Amino acid sequence: MRRGWSQLDYVLVPLGLAVLLGYHLWLLLRICRRPETTVIGINAINRRIWVRHIMEEPSGKHAVLAVQTMRNSIMASTVLASVAITLSSLVAALMASGAAHGLFSRSGGASSSLVVGAAGEAALTLKFFAVLVCFLVAFLLNVQSIRYYSHTGLLVNVPLAAHRRPASAVGYVTETLNRGFYFWSLGVRAYYFSCPVFLWLFGPIPMCASCVAMVASLYFLDVYTEWDKDDDGAGDGDGHARERKTGASGRLMPVEGV
Repeated sequence: MRRGWSQLDYVLVPLGLAVLLGYHLWLLLRICRRPETTVIGINAINRRIWVRHIMEEPSGKHAVLAVQTMRNSIMASTVLASVAITLSSLVAALMASGAAHGLFSRSGGASSSLVVGAAGEAALTLKFFAVLVCFLVAFLLNVQSIRYYSHTGLLVNVPLAAHRRPASAVGYVTETLNRGFYFWSLGVRAYYFSCPVFLWLFGPIPMCASCVAMVASLYFLDVYTEWDKDDDGAGDGDGHARERKTGASGRLMPVEGV
């Protein structure tokens, strides 16, 4: 019977990982093809508008706003990076001491009834190592986001008049800022991914169930279909949304995308 439960790890764990991976591949494809229907794409479009708004101000009165915005972003990434490296150290200490192995091992007595699936020494080591990798990846991604935020805080305050090619300058600063937010988003995803990996300690059934529940929750957090519709509620004729701005004549004009 125990061996039968152990075989669930070979079925449910890859299934849960495949669900998470398939969803994020679909999300990446949607961001590339229809960014205006995703929260990540919409935010990237608005960051381009924000960068142009800051850099086109000749008096520089928006410089303080830019610095404060970058400072808030750096603080958010710093908190996530600090928590990630702290949790990584905690997990590494538990692995080194062997205390966690005694809690989740089948030889641990009554506590072993909490674990369904593989609970041997090698299996527990693999599970704790997977949790450790999630937190380390989250730490590295948030550190990279801090790097790009720091660059953006300087670049965004350079006036466009000082550049020989203002359009290229706006594009470069926008790309730098977007990279910082992309790394931050990936760092948050690493935190999300650590939840089903942690539940794997209790067996493949809660791990797979949490993967399915997480994909259902992330869909409502990642997808927003109202942005690509006109003010009257109708979408574009070709099915693709366009970022728009009001021109001098009052008409809506398409501008650059992500």
